[in-house]
Amino acid sequence: MSRESETDRSSDEASPVTPSAALPGALPPELRTELIAFRRDMHMHPELGNQEFRTTAALKSRLERAGLAPRVLSTGTGLVCDIGTPRAAGAGQGSADGGGRPMLALRADIDALPIPDTKTGVPYRSTVPDRAHACGHDVHTAAVLGAGLVLADLDRRGLLPNPVRLIFQPAEEVLPGGAADAIESGVLDGVGSIIAVHCDPRVDAGSIGLRPGPITSACDRLEITLDGPGGHTARPHLTTDLVTAVAKVATEVPALLARRVDARSGLAVTWGRIEAGHACNVIPQHAELSGTVRCLDLPAWRDAPDLVHAAIDEVAALHAAKTQIEYVRGVPPVVNDPVVTELIRAAQTARRGSYAIEDTEQSLGGEDFSWYLEQVPGAMARLGVRRPGSQDRYDLHRGDFDVDERAIEVGVELFTAAALIDGNRL
Repeated sequence: MSRESETDRSSDEASPVTPSAALPGALPPELRTELIAFRRDMHMHPELGNQEFRTTAALKSRLERAGLAPRVLSTGTGLVCDIGTPRAAGAGQGSADGGGRPMLALRADIDALPIPDTKTGVPYRSTVPDRAHACGHDVHTAAVLGAGLVLADLDRRGLLPNPVRLIFQPAEEVLPGGAADAIESGVLDGVGSIIAVHCDPRVDAGSIGLRPGPITSACDRLEITLDGPGGHTARPHLTTDLVTAVAKVATEVPALLARRVDARSGLAVTWGRIEAGHACNVIPQHAELSGTVRCLDLPAWRDAPDLVHAAIDEVAALHAAKTQIEYVRGVPPVVNDPVVTELIRAAQTARRGSYAIEDTEQSLGGEDFSWYLEQVPGAMARLGVRRPGSQDRYDLHRGDFDVDERAIEVGVELFTAAALIDGNRL
């Protein structure tokens, strides 16, 4: 069977797990079909961080058609949209108007990656060269949009217990992440807690992966240049052997850091690019390394820049190489708040049953959702996107990445259940 027919079949079959009717807010079939079409259109027109004008316009138009009043962020892309009217009763602290109760925020990221879409046999392949939604942001966006439309309908029927905020955030893939700009735009004003999902191709559609505490890692970018006088390969003793120096930095800096940081912190330097020289008999004057610094532990992440700088300088000095180091702060780990994690667990249990939740490990990937959690408690779940029984091994940030689109329905109903449970317990 072709990939296209498999994909179409996955969209038309019943959901992998039948949703519970215990809570209102199940996804209507016609909206489910619309959201799949929205996701496919977004997938065909991927936009990089802070360039998501078409995506922003499409979201704004659909939310306005539902009678909502979305606001474009001050950066020019991305949206924030509130659903419901704050109640006068309850604690005013943290509320938007000082008289209501703090809102739950649902966050989606809307940007794509600068890589080619290599899928074959699907009608929604990217139409933009070297651009692809290879991380599932289109699924996250469709799920939050769908949740917003369902919650707006519940609000009109008097069934939404407390207002909810939708955040469609740009530039998640651009360090240090668009979340910081979104926060500057005021998206957390009046918010008491925040939740999000991230696609996981290792988890079947219908299920989520969940854990309290750290679920992603810190991620920073490292750019290093080494310089020396250069010379002839016949006389390396008369100059700085820069190729050897850059090789030593590449191999010995990670090993040195492993002895200076608690191993439980998971601090890891990994190189993605090394460049040095142009001829076999010329010792170059210039070399470059680029890589990432990842860390499982928040305190170690805060110490990482000084530790990395010192290790690089020490190794380079042994070979008389001059260094320039650009250490670009990225994002801290996403640390799931235990109370908000239990809210997600309760929401998924209400919709799909406790058997549709699996424990997940901490990933070494970075996610700028962490910046929100520096301000308010929140949690992120891993949204299963693997077709049950499939032998496909898609991974994130690969050009052939694809999803079982039934995951959109799971995301919508998880978000709506969380909003209802959170609103009713305040």
